[in-house]
Amino acid sequence: MMNEKEVISAMILARLSYYHLAAIHQLYREAGSAAAVLDNRNNIRDIIPDANNRLVEALRDCEAIRPRVEEELSYDLNHGIRPLIISDVDYPHRLAECDDAPLVLFFKGNTDLNKSRVINLVGTRKCTVYGQDLIQRFLADLSRLSPDTLIVSGLAYGIDICAHRQALANGLDTVAVLAHGLDDLYPHTHRATATEMIGHGGLLTEFMTRTNADKINFVRRNRIVAGMSDACILVESAKKGGGLITAEISRGYDREVFAFPGRIGDTYSEGCNQLIADNGAVLLTNAEDFVKTMGWETDASLEKARKEGIERVMFPEFSDEEATVVNVLSNNNDLHLNMLATQCGIPVNQLTGLLFELEMKGVVRTMAGGVYHLLK
Repeated sequence: MMNEKEVISAMILARLSYYHLAAIHQLYREAGSAAAVLDNRNNIRDIIPDANNRLVEALRDCEAIRPRVEEELSYDLNHGIRPLIISDVDYPHRLAECDDAPLVLFFKGNTDLNKSRVINLVGTRKCTVYGQDLIQRFLADLSRLSPDTLIVSGLAYGIDICAHRQALANGLDTVAVLAHGLDDLYPHTHRATATEMIGHGGLLTEFMTRTNADKINFVRRNRIVAGMSDACILVESAKKGGGLITAEISRGYDREVFAFPGRIGDTYSEGCNQLIADNGAVLLTNAEDFVKTMGWETDASLEKARKEGIERVMFPEFSDEEATVVNVLSNNNDLHLNMLATQCGIPVNQLTGLLFELEMKGVVRTMAGGVYHLLK
């Protein structure tokens, strides 16, 4: 059930965080909640002694933002939009681990943003037939090899919209990260695809309604595309472009980066070829190699065991702490390490040892992005 005070408080802080992101994140962690930050806004140096004067003044004046935020929340609730605070279980946990993650996201859709496998496909807005064919073949094969993968992109012309449409065509959920609020759509020509995505994925943004799709917002949204994914796949790119920026951000987040090579001299393969040559991306030619590199191959023996109904009695007995981990994953599988630690009430350094023991017992499997999967 939504805590309205906390959501409104977080949305107010999110408005302030544009110029004070690191400090707002620190305050949020130290205070334990957005509401606690606002409750102490007049003595904020009790929480952060070295808070700068601009932040102190911004917090003292933050109540002026409340009417706009309350209006936003009302709009969201009336239009099927969910505000997701960074501490929410539905907030993309991979993104939450990034230092510059938005404090609040707005989501309209029906998919799980924390699927065990999330990738983004990015590239030029002027993709060629070659790029379109690459996406078509790659996603058709990926849907067979890893059917629960979430496809993320930015709904722009070219590679983005092709990735979304091919994901839908192959039964894969797909999410578009937008550079504006959810009361509008840019480009308008992609509205039909966006509408279909709401039922098979969704639309995600850090921006409140009445926010224009300004150039800087496209740059900012790239960090969300990168941060919420296990891997970035650059399909086609010239020497400069948003796809290369997303790939660079992904590397900074320690995500896997792949690129499809192109013919030497082709304008929209120059960025991919150079990134591969500089060891900034793994050369990618097909979905099979991608799945293998990510460690996402299906364990045939485990699949057979599930189908035959083999029960967990074959596994050794658990200690009390191991049983806690198993019970948490039984109720909410595929959790990131930090989220698992929170739900188990076990410190991360102790939890890593327990997870290692459970892996040795064949109970838990490590997935890409630091996610742990209970083998049912």
